[in-house]
Amino acid sequence: MPYSDHIIELSIIVPTYNEHPNVIPMVESLDEALGKFRWEVIFVDDDSPDGTASQIREVAMRDPRVRVVQRVGRRGLSSAAIEGILASSAPFCAVIDGDLQHDEKLLATMLETIIKEDLDVVSGSRYIEGGGLGDWHESRAKISRFATRLSRMVLHADLTDPMSGFFMIRRSAFEKRMHNLSGIGFKILLDIFASSKETLRYRELPYEFRTRQAGESKLDSQAAWEYFMLLLDKLIGHIVPVRFVAFTLVGGAGVIVHMLIVWLMLNQDAQFTTAQTAATLIAMTSNYALNNVLTYRDKRLRGWAWLKGWFSFTLACSVGALGNIGIASYIFAQDTTWVLASLSGIVVGAVWNYAVTSAYTWNKPKAA
Repeated sequence: MPYSDHIIELSIIVPTYNEHPNVIPMVESLDEALGKFRWEVIFVDDDSPDGTASQIREVAMRDPRVRVVQRVGRRGLSSAAIEGILASSAPFCAVIDGDLQHDEKLLATMLETIIKEDLDVVSGSRYIEGGGLGDWHESRAKISRFATRLSRMVLHADLTDPMSGFFMIRRSAFEKRMHNLSGIGFKILLDIFASSKETLRYRELPYEFRTRQAGESKLDSQAAWEYFMLLLDKLIGHIVPVRFVAFTLVGGAGVIVHMLIVWLMLNQDAQFTTAQTAATLIAMTSNYALNNVLTYRDKRLRGWAWLKGWFSFTLACSVGALGNIGIASYIFAQDTTWVLASLSGIVVGAVWNYAVTSAYTWNKPKAA
């Protein structure tokens, strides 16, 4: 066989997390759909506890077209898709979910279309004629349509389905834009189009979204938060780091917690300094917990690491906390209202939090 016959035409990138039962059906369906092409599939697994990576390796031992990139200590569909594409050398790369809800039979048409029409991107759309949402509940369909409308704030193209996670991209087009990608959340197609300074040549093809056969859906409130963060990053990320914005939003929630605790304790005849101290500690703990879940989700601490992180967070913020209490107590003693005194203390403490805790508490390597 000539050397050129060994060259891979298409790499299919499949981000996975707890998709063990879907690995073999995915490979079999790709084989059936792409039999006439030279292809490979790269599963990018976020260290699934259900043994997804091990299952992929077992398949790979029998089929050299199958590879796995197992990521430890970081999560995220978009960043997984980026790493998968970077691990490939094929001139064209497709991204498809590992839950079998995307129609893999469309991949052949995507490849033929992107080559024949000399396009940068071909994506699947559920919203053009011939496409559909399958058996989605109306509430989920409304959320999807609303998210699509929001995407117009950052999109540089008239996509009907920018929320689609099913697409094919020319490697050269990806490489031109990869350094501007946010890699946040799960909407990598939106990220690519929003990160493009030049107009992408694209076409959408219809497909019917299928019902998940195994595993659990990853769509939850966390996904909504990450989508919001992606939009913010595309809007103001070149001015203010989006992680700092998230940290500040969490801090705003901490202000509410802080004020509520002070108010409750003062109504119980507690001394102001005592109330301010208790409120500071409680607000600090709630901020740590929320930042761990939201702001630093890709570096989330669990188990004993969570407790150590809390201890680190508390120590790192101790100087700010002491300044918070001291300044707030001093201002309150000057016949100032407790609201103004508390806010003054909060501002002093907040100055330290972001830079110090990002360096000492959540110091795992950042996801791509």
